[in-house]
Amino acid sequence: MTSAPTEAQRLGAWLSALDTRDLPPPAIDTASRLLIDVAGLCLAARNADYVRAVLASLDSAGPCTAIGHSLRRNGFDAALLNGTAAHGEDYDDTFEGGPVHAGAVIVPSVLAACEREARSGQDFLRGLVAGAELMCRLSLVAPIAIHRAGFHPTAVIGALAASGAVSAALGLSAEQSVSAFGIAGSLASGIIEYLAEGTWTKRMHAGWAAQSGLRAALLARGGFLGPRTVLEGRHGFFSAFAPSVRPDFSPLTEALGARWLMETIAFKPYPCGTMTQPYIDCAIELGESGIAPDAIAEIVCEVGEGTVHRLWEPLAAKQHPPNPYAGKFSTPYCMAVAFFDHRVGFAQFAPDRLADPAVLGLASKIHYVIDPKNEYPRNFTGHLRATLADGMVLEIRRPHMRGGAHAPLTSAEIREKFLANALYGGLSREEAETMLATLERAFTAADISTIFAG
Repeated sequence: MTSAPTEAQRLGAWLSALDTRDLPPPAIDTASRLLIDVAGLCLAARNADYVRAVLASLDSAGPCTAIGHSLRRNGFDAALLNGTAAHGEDYDDTFEGGPVHAGAVIVPSVLAACEREARSGQDFLRGLVAGAELMCRLSLVAPIAIHRAGFHPTAVIGALAASGAVSAALGLSAEQSVSAFGIAGSLASGIIEYLAEGTWTKRMHAGWAAQSGLRAALLARGGFLGPRTVLEGRHGFFSAFAPSVRPDFSPLTEALGARWLMETIAFKPYPCGTMTQPYIDCAIELGESGIAPDAIAEIVCEVGEGTVHRLWEPLAAKQHPPNPYAGKFSTPYCMAVAFFDHRVGFAQFAPDRLADPAVLGLASKIHYVIDPKNEYPRNFTGHLRATLADGMVLEIRRPHMRGGAHAPLTSAEIREKFLANALYGGLSREEAETMLATLERAFTAADISTIFAG
């Protein structure tokens, strides 16, 4: 009697049969956006202190691009560096429903795999769409539970998805892809204790997942065996990383290949925590209304319970974040600075801005209440109710995240985001536009290692 295939075997069969000729245009467009967005973010962060720290840890040169740096690296080091840089400012894409950040994991892992073996743009495309789709689908198996267990979903799910992405890009067999998943399950890691002090470990999670997925796929191709029951097994991935719920594996393969969840990936307009973004838009609207900050007695926000432990608590620390990186995960601070500046960019997380007494004074007036009907994590919404000193009450809502599936950024906005990030990282306008044009042609390249040449 033949036993039913495991979840990894179902995914392995899909990966080995994936053909770029069958991809719908929106999926290809999303893959292109992921590449452009990640490249711009790597350029923006190339001189950052945490990127310099990663560079100091690397040993050897190789054939793979470290985006924004002249010296090429071996595949594992390039994946680690590019993933860390892409995720470092928390300005990268998000899948609403996970939430997970696909681009910062999948683009570096597949780029390194394809460059080390001089693969084509179509191989690159196949890996990108496969990995991004896996990232989205895996995040729906046990939503919220991975965070609840103290792990970062992008870090742990990312290792699995990256292994599948590289498997697809390099043309591994179904059996090899299954072993890659099994190996990646043992390489996955990433705890969320960075929240305690605003330290840097979250920044490296995407890069670590990228290099782990690359390693897992190459080990599997070489004949190393991983468990076929890595996903649903008694000691498997979800038992380890999401023990509080019974996983629902139906999202993994339901309409797989016919419905592309990665087409709904959100691209951020602001460099900070994803669920904070619609609250920022509410605060900008309030600030542009002309109300004086001293006239505000209190602001209360309705929020999803699953966001509280990362973006709202401990409330006193969130109202007065200890450093710029911690500020990115403080909804009160982000809202307060948005009220004053009518925007949130890199400048809003500079140390002097973070210490501004007026901004911190307003942040101290911002509180939350849990809304049991909040749609998180399926939909990211925003809300504020401002009570003024004279008793007047103003309420502002955002039903969706700007940049998400319901209100996507335009192609022009994605291009401008890339150019702004490239200029911030020190490129000239001409250099940035030349790179952008090359990235937009990446999937037609005969050898993907040429797209960052020169």
